[in-house]
Amino acid sequence: MYPDAYIHYLIHFHTDRDYFECHEILEEHWKNNGYKKVWVVLIQIAVALYHHRRGNQKGALRMMRKALALLAKEQKAVHELGLDEQQLSEQLERYIERMEQNGAYESIDLPIRDETLRKICQAICDKRGLTWGKASDMNDVFLIHKHKLRDRSDVIAARERKKKSKELPNQ
Repeated sequence: MYPDAYIHYLIHFHTDRDYFECHEILEEHWKNNGYKKVWVVLIQIAVALYHHRRGNQKGALRMMRKALALLAKEQKAVHELGLDEQQLSEQLERYIERMEQNGAYESIDLPIRDETLRKICQAICDKRGLTWGKASDMNDVFLIHKHKLRDRSDVIAARERKKKSKELPNQ
């Protein structure tokens, strides 16, 4: 019914608030499934919240505005993902106003209208011992600064392999 990547995105978004992981999961799905813009809306929301939580007000505001603009074009697709597109639009508008007034980061929940989707997510959370709707842990330094603190050795190794393959002469 819904892609596994989307379910995992929703679980991270609403439990551990790992917006960096949300971005990673959906970006991979987006690249491997036709580059549909609806996924970009959700990626941009996660990225905006990640930046805002880190104190990057300017970057967060710019990204949230992009998400809102793209949402206006992707309302049908957002609806098909079990979200209330109108409520989401209003929610993003309010969050943008909050940031424009230099308001502090606040965890938000996406407006899931499909009760089946909500039950799927809740069942996974129950199985894993996760709390749906839990506020972000503002004391978790790794969570807040994950892009700087994560292990990137696999990414660096892949880039190095690609670079070396380009350097090899044609035989």
